[in-house]
Amino acid sequence: MNSILEQTTRIFDRLNRFFGRDTTRRAVAVTLVLIFLLALVTIELNRQGLLPDFLGFETPINHYMAINLAFTLMLVLEGIALIFTLHCSVSRALGKQFEILALIFLRSSFKELAILPEPITVAGHMDVLWRISANGVGAIAVFGLLGLYSAALRRKDETLKSGASLDMFVAAKKAVALFILIIFCGMGLCNAWLLVTGRKVFEFFQYFYTVLIFSDILLVLISQYFLPQFRAVFRNSGYALCTLLIRLAVTAPPFYNVLIGVGSAILAVLLTFIYNKFYVLPAPPPR
Repeated sequence: MNSILEQTTRIFDRLNRFFGRDTTRRAVAVTLVLIFLLALVTIELNRQGLLPDFLGFETPINHYMAINLAFTLMLVLEGIALIFTLHCSVSRALGKQFEILALIFLRSSFKELAILPEPITVAGHMDVLWRISANGVGAIAVFGLLGLYSAALRRKDETLKSGASLDMFVAAKKAVALFILIIFCGMGLCNAWLLVTGRKVFEFFQYFYTVLIFSDILLVLISQYFLPQFRAVFRNSGYALCTLLIRLAVTAPPFYNVLIGVGSAILAVLLTFIYNKFYVLPAPPPR
């Protein structure tokens, strides 16, 4: 068992270092810009009827779809970043998921632009305006609550001291994260194959977030082995509930998605503040 954890830890650490490099991040940023510009040009060529039929049939004619593509790729990158935070504390991983939720709300706002005509006008499309506004307000609300949540996390809880147990705990979480990364890449390749073959693609992030529900429960069970104290079990289970609400927010209909997402962020903030107030031991005074 230890040898398996050592191998998965070694693979995970190499991948984490690669994706965390500044050169990798800059290359990804440049790639996103080029894809966005290429999408705009391709859409314009299709509007002018200059694309071959086999490409024109699959290419949209609304320039706003390029924005949707750009935000979708950003979410893919954030999803990878989320996987690489699963080996950290449960609280930090939850904060990353709130970052993704805020981006999903923004993406949903821009996605609504595809319904509007070009040049843009909201005449006869007031329902679209309401959905754009609701998702925008939800994104800002989650962004603000994330600030409160991050501030509350500055108090460290030394529930599990450094040592062999902590190393084993982190190694187990890295093994889970590596398994989730494999599933993430497999789902992406499957969706890409469906797109290339002209078949209907599935809602990637809805399915991926469903997978994360089971990974969250698995991480809670693993943490209970290393942290059997009631306060740790309750906190980690509460954070798992927050992640479940995030998943429901992603799949919920308009307006309800904002209410559920913001409610999840409020629950996380309350849980963290209450935990810090009553269950985190004060730091000893300096000598």
